Amino acid sequence: MNTRDIDDNVTAELARLRDSIDNIDAAVVHMLAERFKCTQQVGHLKARHQLPPADPGREASQIARLRQLAENAKLDPAFAEKLLNFIIAEVIRHHETIAAGEGEGESAGAGAE
Repeated sequence: MNTRDIDDNVTAELARLRDSIDNIDAAVVHMLAERFKCTQQVGHLKARHQLPPADPGREASQIARLRQLAENAKLDPAFAEKLLNFIIAEVIRHHETIAAGEGEGESAGAGAE
């Protein structure tokens, strides 16, 4: 086997793996978009009923649940928690924006949904 054969095989394998990664990335983006559509609805519901944008009990429960899911999936639970904390912070920001808009009698949109 010469170097060119190895390079071609490696190149083909890299292309195959990268195609899979690209597909997974697309699925992650679409799933996050769906998640944020749901959280937008939650934000409007909370605003209409003067509920606070953040729910620390729910957040703690979700973090514990996600850490367990990550462990079961052989994913670093600390990474999963950081990711969820990032998402939660964005959701709370959206909820605050919605509440401010609905408090003014408007239907405020938030972020890039």
